[in-house]
Amino acid sequence: MGKSTIDLLRRVGIFEGISYLVLLFIAMPLKYFAGLPVFVLIFGMIHGILFILFVLLLFLVWQRHRWPLIRVFGAFIASLLPFGTFVLDARLRKEY
Repeated sequence: MGKSTIDLLRRVGIFEGISYLVLLFIAMPLKYFAGLPVFVLIFGMIHGILFILFVLLLFLVWQRHRWPLIRVFGAFIASLLPFGTFVLDARLRKEY
């Protein structure tokens, strides 16, 4: 089940990254330039759920694979940056 947790972390990371980009580059402009805040509510909720799932999976991967704390911290920081989870995915794909 070890590798499957990394695969799941990668998949959730991709969806989390996509939801973050949609929130930043589509929903937020619609809110502030078109007066449509509903998209921020929808995609904000989706992104929030995916972010929490990503963090929980990161904790599981840390426990099962004994990742160094600096690597866990780097993966967490990647989830906070636009396009960060895509860079993380590319690195994990090479390694695993």
